[in-house]
Amino acid sequence: MYSMKKIFQSAFTLFLFLTTFVQAQSGISPANIERAGQSGWQFLKINGDARQAALGGAYTAISNGDASAIFGNPAALSDVKNIDVQVNALQWIADINHQSIAVAFNLKEFGVVGASLAMLNYGDIPETINEPLGTSGTIPIVTGKMFTANDIAAGLSYAKKITDKLSVGGNIRWMQQKIAELSMRNWSLDFGTIYYTGFRSLRIAITARNFGPDSRFGGWSEEFQTESDNVRMPLDFRAGMAMDFLDEEGSPHLLTVVAEGDHPNDGREKFHLGVGYVFDRTFFVRGGYKFNYDVQRFTFGAGVTYPIGNIIGTINYAYVDFGELTQAHMFSLGFSF
Repeated sequence: MYSMKKIFQSAFTLFLFLTTFVQAQSGISPANIERAGQSGWQFLKINGDARQAALGGAYTAISNGDASAIFGNPAALSDVKNIDVQVNALQWIADINHQSIAVAFNLKEFGVVGASLAMLNYGDIPETINEPLGTSGTIPIVTGKMFTANDIAAGLSYAKKITDKLSVGGNIRWMQQKIAELSMRNWSLDFGTIYYTGFRSLRIAITARNFGPDSRFGGWSEEFQTESDNVRMPLDFRAGMAMDFLDEEGSPHLLTVVAEGDHPNDGREKFHLGVGYVFDRTFFVRGGYKFNYDVQRFTFGAGVTYPIGNIIGTINYAYVDFGELTQAHMFSLGFSF
């Protein structure tokens, strides 16, 4: 029997590791300064998977055994049994559309490999320019022209079970961001671990996402006699834990509770809490809450699995409350071969 003392030691070690790591990255105490607006590539923060979103975004210690783990904790890819495909569609705020697809292949003793593609489209945006207004400055003028902006990220992933309790994984991605005629490219790395403590189904996990160099939208500008500012990556460090209940052998019920802390490099520390219930491994209900956000709050969702010959299909939906910014609706479709 795994003692409670060892469990607390594991959790405390996790806390110390994350705290030390975060402080080393930021160089300052997170409680003393607001870091909002200090990084770019914000679309990398959007996780299009409806299952993970419905649990309050608390994905670190969750493993559904599907390819969408690429967008959360890549270590969870190690639970993919054979071949899995996930397609996600998201109607974001301000008529922004986000789509993503992920594919994972289990290579047996060699681990699990995956590939992913995520795209964000901002739609048509009216062009506005500043016209001189005598000697008193300028005035904004709508020209009647339209422009658009879009983001894309493509990546490769790998995960492996080191032991029956420990899994590790990572992503490497290429990305591009375009606004009108301007564009920039970059690359990034993600890392993740999941460790089963041995006490029932309790697991703890850590993710570190969006490591990469600074980038620029353009070079030297003759008009402004300067270069564009560096655009930093939105580094994100998370630690979480999850545990199953009602999981007695033969029971058709399963209740999972998951909690995680989030330390971004461009905002306040946040906390995510999620609860998921499944009946007979077929019908799913999920809910969550996001703490210390400006507008995001409640989340909930539902899902169902269904057989199609030798294929297991899944359909999932999530609702994310954005307060004054209304809400977002997310849909995920999956196939396990």
